[in-house]
Amino acid sequence: MRRRFAIQLSLAVVLAFPVGAVESKQAVFLGSYAWRESAGWFGGFSAIHMSADGGQMIAVSDRSNVVTARIERRGDQIADIAVQSRSPLLSSRGHKLSGRAGDSEGIAVTADGGFFLSFEGVHRVAYYASPKSPAWVLPRPKAFQKLERNGSFEALAMDDRGRLYTLTEKSRTAAGDIPVYRWDGGGWSTPFVLQQRGSFLPVAADFGPDGRFYVLERSVSMFGFRSRLRRWQLGQAGPSAEETLLETASGTHDNLEGVSVWRDTQGQLRATMVSDDNFLALQKTELVEYLLPD
Repeated sequence: MRRRFAIQLSLAVVLAFPVGAVESKQAVFLGSYAWRESAGWFGGFSAIHMSADGGQMIAVSDRSNVVTARIERRGDQIADIAVQSRSPLLSSRGHKLSGRAGDSEGIAVTADGGFFLSFEGVHRVAYYASPKSPAWVLPRPKAFQKLERNGSFEALAMDDRGRLYTLTEKSRTAAGDIPVYRWDGGGWSTPFVLQQRGSFLPVAADFGPDGRFYVLERSVSMFGFRSRLRRWQLGQAGPSAEETLLETASGTHDNLEGVSVWRDTQGQLRATMVSDDNFLALQKTELVEYLLPD
C-alpha cells in the first residue's frame, strides 16, 4: 500500500514460543529476516509467493517490480536472500507501468509459471505469462469502478480449481462485511463475504496446501503495525470453521502485506510474510515466518 507517512515504531515484542510441531491452534513464531539491497528499486513489497520447498520466492513491489530470489536456510531460520532477477511490470501495450496504474499488490502463481496480479490504484486483475510479458487484463465489472481509491485489491489467491479470489481492503458491503470477488475463467461473481472483525483490514490472501483460505490483515496505530492471520474452509455454503491463528501486538513486526502458505520438509505448514517498508528509512523489509497448526 502506497502511503507516505512516517510511523515511529515501538520496540518489537518478540513472541516467545518453542519451535517444533504445532499442537495448539495458534501460530508459532520461527523468526524474521531483515532483507536489504542497495538498488534504488528495492522496497515496497506487497506480495510474496514461496516455492513448494521454501527455497525460492517471487516478491512483488507496489511500484511494479517483480523480483525472483533464492532463499538460503539454516535450520528453521532464513540465513540469506540472493536476488536472481528483477523485472519492471508492463501494461497490456507493453509499456512500463507507473503511478496509480502500477500499484501492484497481490499475486497468484499458476501451474505453468505465469501469474496473476491484483492492482489497487486502478482496480483490476491482470495475467502475466512471464515477468517480462505484457499484461492481459481481466474484464472489469462496474462494481470495481465504485471501490474506494487506495482501498481495493491488496489480496489475491487461487484455489486448486484455478479460480481467483480477491477482496477489498476498505470497501465494504451495506452490512459492513468484506466482499470477496471470484473469477472462474468466464466472469466475476461475489460468492460470499467475510465478517469484518475489529480494526484489522485485509492486505493479502493465499490458499494453503491444506486447501484452506488464509487472509493476512493489518491494523495501524501511532504505536506501529499489528498483524492478524485468519483462515477458513470454503465449501458450497461459503466460508466456515473460521480460525484466528495469529494476532500480534503493535510493533511486533513491520508492515506485513504479503503472505504465502506452504509445507516445509518436515511436512509442517508455514506462513511466510513480507513487509512493505513504504520506501521509508524508519521502516524495513523483513520476511517473517510462523509454523501453523494443521
